[in-house]
Amino acid sequence: MSQKRSITSVQSERQSVTGQTYRQWQAVHLNVAGDSYVFATKPGLFGYGRTDPAAMLLAEHVVVKKGDVIVYMGCGNGLAAAVAARSGQAARIVATDRNVVSVEATRRTLSANGVANAEVIAGQGAYGLSDDLTADVVAIRIPQEKLALIQLLSDGFRLLGIGGKCYVAGATNEGIKTAAKVLTRIFGNAAVLGYDSGHRIVAAEKESGVAPQDGDLSSPYLNADVFRELDITLRGESLTIYSRPGVFSWDHLDEATQILADNVEIPTGASVLDLGCGSGPLGIVASRLSGGGPLAMVDADVEAVRSAEKSAAAAGIHNYRVIASDVAGAVIGERFDVVVTNPPFHIGKHADLSVPIQFIEDSWEVLSPGGRVLLVANRTLPYELPMKRRFGNIDTLHDGRRFKVLSARKS
Repeated sequence: MSQKRSITSVQSERQSVTGQTYRQWQAVHLNVAGDSYVFATKPGLFGYGRTDPAAMLLAEHVVVKKGDVIVYMGCGNGLAAAVAARSGQAARIVATDRNVVSVEATRRTLSANGVANAEVIAGQGAYGLSDDLTADVVAIRIPQEKLALIQLLSDGFRLLGIGGKCYVAGATNEGIKTAAKVLTRIFGNAAVLGYDSGHRIVAAEKESGVAPQDGDLSSPYLNADVFRELDITLRGESLTIYSRPGVFSWDHLDEATQILADNVEIPTGASVLDLGCGSGPLGIVASRLSGGGPLAMVDADVEAVRSAEKSAAAAGIHNYRVIASDVAGAVIGERFDVVVTNPPFHIGKHADLSVPIQFIEDSWEVLSPGGRVLLVANRTLPYELPMKRRFGNIDTLHDGRRFKVLSARKS
């Protein structure tokens, strides 16, 4: 089955954002079903430089009836929520996303489209929503991590009243076929509503109040307050790290983190920024090596922030903060002696080197004179040139078969 998209014109996003800086937001204009809309975008946002077909499918196919309460999970750039809000039918619209860049994009998109009656919350699924919220519609832009996806579907079922409808959209290579199967298991029914560019949208109706509790649907991690515990050893010391589905390397200690931890040297009392902290192991090691110097840990994923907070508390360190942040944006006016980082270079299925390059730029910005950045990366990634261009110097502390550790000092 194939359905033609109802976009009649789309600006060339790549043309409209060429030459812009990382933190500069751009507005992209398009038509949905004959009406003009704007969505906000910038480097670091999922779907940057293109139109996300899954978001378009949600914008086109979610049916809004008079008085509906609608919850969007994984709201991305906020376009689908803006289309629903502009219909004037919904009594309440709530948009959630675990990534703070998406949360800000949604706020900007809603504002640009004249929407003032929608709530935007930083959180995974129903986390942070009021316990008494009952939805008529739940719309989900799927994540790639399977348990994170199942949590959203489970949360959607729980939020919906009988007769409510759940829509899910995503790409084949992101797991939409798996999402459709799980949706059918939970709701007992599902139908494909449309296709576009390797993406599809599937919908199900809630016919009963009881969902199955077998297989992955019985996972304790579907409860937002349950964290995975990882007992690891770094620099000869034992740590228990807490994490949630979808956080980077949430179910194991990744090799790059191990290598960077083995190569960091932290002066006594040094202030440290763990940039892109994930569940927090590097920051905790740095805090211990510094003898309790000030530690800040930042990440764009609020589930990572929750995980790192729990990990740090369990490790018994005290002089620390964990902050949700787009790269180092939340601490850009502060100064640190050391930055440790394992920067991400994928957004969804797409490689995006603008993000790790901004990690390098922000590291220079927040370091005190004489301060050092220590960065681990796949050995094939070309970070040497932007580091040397920004810092004027670079050292290779480790050059292994798969990973390298690079260091630079701010003069």
